[in-house]
Parts: sequence; C-alpha cells; structure tokens
Amino acid sequence: MRRIRTVSDIEECRQLWNQCMPAELLSDLWEVRDCFHRQYRHQPRFIVAEEHGRVVGFLPLSFNEETGQYNYFPGETWEGKTWLEQNRVIADSRSTLDAMLATLDGPHQLRYLRSDTNWSRSDERVDEVGYLFVPENYGYDLEKYFEAFSHKTAKKLKKELAGWDVRNVEWRIDQPEDFEVLAQMNRSRFGRLSYFHDERFLESFRALMNLLNERGWLRMVTVIVDGVPAAIDMGSLYKGMLTMLAGGTVEGFPGIAKLINMYHMSYSCENRLDSVDFLCGDFNWKTLFHLTPVPLYVLEGEPQALSEQDQARTHHAPPATAWQEMRGELNA
Repeated sequence: MRRIRTVSDIEECRQLWNQCMPAELLSDLWEVRDCFHRQYRHQPRFIVAEEHGRVVGFLPLSFNEETGQYNYFPGETWEGKTWLEQNRVIADSRSTLDAMLATLDGPHQLRYLRSDTNWSRSDERVDEVGYLFVPENYGYDLEKYFEAFSHKTAKKLKKELAGWDVRNVEWRIDQPEDFEVLAQMNRSRFGRLSYFHDERFLESFRALMNLLNERGWLRMVTVIVDGVPAAIDMGSLYKGMLTMLAGGTVEGFPGIAKLINMYHMSYSCENRLDSVDFLCGDFNWKTLFHLTPVPLYVLEGEPQALSEQDQARTHHAPPATAWQEMRGELNA
C-alpha cells in the first residue's frame, strides 16, 4: 500500500535528501542547496511516497512566501524565478508524482527539471535550455572542434582570439579572494538587475565558493589584461564536469567573454573532462559556438482541492511583501 507523507523538520529533510539523491551532479548535493537555504529560509516541505517501506517518490519543495508558490528546494529566487538547475523529481510512475502533488495546498512551480521517463506528464513543457560543451565529441582536440564551424566563421573566430596576443594577457587561477571582484564586476555591469544585488544571493554564493574551495572543487579563473582584471568566472569541477556558475566582465574589453569561454573549453580538452556546463540562457554565443543543447522542464499547477475562485486569488495575488514591491519597481 502506498503512503504519502510530508516532512518539514530540516534535519529529517537533510537525511531524506542524502538517502534519495544520487549525488551525481553538483546540484545534487545537500551542502550546495544548504548554502542557499541558510540565506532564504523558506519553509521546507518534502513529500515522500513509500510502498512496503521503500521510498518510491521524493519531491523536495519549499514554500516561497514571496511568490505564494511551492518551488524546488530551497526556493532561492530572483525576479520570481529560482536559479539552481538540474533539479530531480524522483517518482517510480506518473501516478506516484500525481499523488505527491495532490497533497499541496498551494500552487507549485518546479523549474529546471531533468527529463525522467518514469514521471513524464502531458503537462510538462520545456522551461529553458542548458548548454554543454562535450570534449569527447571532438576527440579532446580543440582544432577538431573548430572544424564544426564553417571555414569563414572558424577563421574569423581564430583571428579574434589571436588579437589578444598583442595585449599583455595573464591568467590567475583559483584565488578565492577574486570572488569579491567578480561580484563587484557583476553589480557594476547590471546594477539592480544583478543577482548579487540581492544580499541573500550574494551571501549564498559566498558560502558556495567557500564550500567549493574547502572541498577542492573550486575553479576560479581570472583573466588580467594589461594589469587590469577584465573578466572572472567562478566554476566547480565535480566528478568530471566543469560547471560555470557565475561571472563578471569589465566594459572596455570587447570580446573578453569569448576569450575566457574558450579558455574553459581548452582546459576541458587538455584535462579530458566529461563536459563543461554553461548553464541555461541563450546569449547568442552558445548556439554560435555549437554547444550541445539540453532542455530542462517545468511543472506548474494549482492545488487540486481549491475552487477556481480560490485558485485565481492564490495564484495572482500572493501576500504583498517588500520584495514584491521591489520586483514591481524593476518591472515598471
């Protein structure tokens, strides 16, 4: 007989997470999620489906008071959207997933979900597309990678990269203190639209950087041009995957992003990594650089037990907060 239960105690949630998650990717790790939970402090609601004492479904959620929705744990948000990618819904069948979702008393929006045929649903849709560079596809040889471009495009790109040879370009690797410079670069470039404008996100990322550094997984790359830090990327090297997590650039160095991205790709070939994850968001260069697209999905809906009137009120008019007022200013 199947039993559905919910868990809100954070220590029991941690134990369940570590029991159920495979720890294959960086975002699978409780310690990574906890870096954000300690700042956002949304109420966890982990839903567990059990059958004959065995876990057959696991849905780790948080109730986000700012949006009035259940989001994937820990529910870290900017502009009403969560940030952590490669989220997993564990369910042995669609009916198990439906049974877990049916326990919710409010709307849910679960973003950046990995595809899983066991719980495939007709209402799932592509949320955003992630982009990977897979060195093995090119025999770990960057020259073979350039063969994927037209001759004209490859020649133009190589010429643009070679143009940096006339500048004094230096690379500084794995200096944790460069995180502060990265955050300042990002805030200067994007202002209030920077993730790091939100103190909670900034502190979450600082905690994440410290965690990665302690575990030996930090990959911080700073490119210095003519003595000036021009771009910084923070990433993580975990189980053969290099994940680029955040970056900052300084205006006045056109083309610097291409230079640092090619550096990551060259590094991945030289070290025969499985992949480089450049995350979601199509900033044109990702498709132009022939990165491998990986769709991630979203599940969203209203609580089954609410009337249509209640659903409209819950979904469209969550409790007002100072955070939402700020979001309104940004969208005005």
